[in-house]
Amino acid sequence: MTLSFFDQFSSPMFLGIPLMALAIMLPWIMFPTPSSRWINNRMLTLQNWFINLFTKQLLLPLNTAGHKWALIFASLMIFLISLNMLGLLPYTFTPTTQLSLNMGLAVPLWLATVIIGMRNQPTHSLGHLLPEGTPVPLIPVLIIIETISLFIRPIALGVRLTANLTAGHLLIQLIATAAFVLMPLMPTIALLTTVLLFLLTLLEVAVAMIQAYVFVLLLSLYLQENV
Repeated sequence: MTLSFFDQFSSPMFLGIPLMALAIMLPWIMFPTPSSRWINNRMLTLQNWFINLFTKQLLLPLNTAGHKWALIFASLMIFLISLNMLGLLPYTFTPTTQLSLNMGLAVPLWLATVIIGMRNQPTHSLGHLLPEGTPVPLIPVLIIIETISLFIRPIALGVRLTANLTAGHLLIQLIATAAFVLMPLMPTIALLTTVLLFLLTLLEVAVAMIQAYVFVLLLSLYLQENV
């Protein structure tokens, strides 16, 4: 059977059972459970330092009402980074390359920020649809444009994460296939291609972390407008 480059993005099955749930639950099992002891091991210390640093950076522009989201943002950040990084290992599946999963994360969280704004400060939230000082003839057009841009936000969140990870995985597979095919024909070119593959893998590790951070950062900016 001829395999396609896109077969790596199909949801894995075992005896007819989809393994998507296992791939989503696996990251939570890998992280050590925090303890109340004053002295922890190095893994827990590094984990706590990273969570504290990330949470401070996210909550910096938010007021006190937005600090209630600290646990959600920190958990989502760790979850996305874990899924993205585990997907770079050989013979693994990356759930975040599925648009359905990313939209399932983006739409409810974005909708929650909009609902909070409409409930707590409806005048301020609706004021984003019409910039101050807009000429009267342009008011209907600008309201339509701003409304469309508001509803495009969750789509952009999900598509951005899916597209970046999918493109990176495809590029890695293409270059790896080229290096494997060129090895018996042109060993020197194959060696250079392998070096390029190593550098690209390092880049994808950075992309996996950056895209998770960007996803949560944009959610915090959407929250900032509504609290």
